[in-house]
Amino acid sequence: MPSNVDSTSMTESSFTEGSQTLAASPGWKIELLYDGECPLCMREVNFLRRRDAGRGLVAFVDIADPHYNPALYRGVDFETAMGRIHAVLPDGTVIQNVAVFRRVYEVLGMGWVYAATKLPVIGTIVDFVYGLWADRRLALTGRADLATIVAARQQRVNGDATQRCRL
Repeated sequence: MPSNVDSTSMTESSFTEGSQTLAASPGWKIELLYDGECPLCMREVNFLRRRDAGRGLVAFVDIADPHYNPALYRGVDFETAMGRIHAVLPDGTVIQNVAVFRRVYEVLGMGWVYAATKLPVIGTIVDFVYGLWADRRLALTGRADLATIVAARQQRVNGDATQRCRL
């Protein structure tokens, strides 16, 4: 199991039996891609983990983990995931923005928290406010800009790959 997936979650897997490929259903209802280096994001993730209470309904995937592999999460790369929150559903559908929060809260039995965001006017306003937050989240949490974070990550990933090749 990849190191960036919470141990209570299972990723979708497939195996070959004869000439058929069988897919095992994941135990989770949604894979939440989150920034483990964002203090406010971590408050939300810790709250959601407590609400999940070990049931494994939500697979928590830390995109800040150096071993995060976009290929395992429908190609959602680090930079894209850092720009807006994303999640992957068991059928492979990728959702983002407020729809992620709405779905996670529904899965955890708290759908009422985001229910009003399904209404067109309210949903539009909440999506707009989330966009403002997402665009400013790094600065508001005292972090470098996205380009700097992406460059530093790329340097770390390349350094890790070089180190593995030397071994």
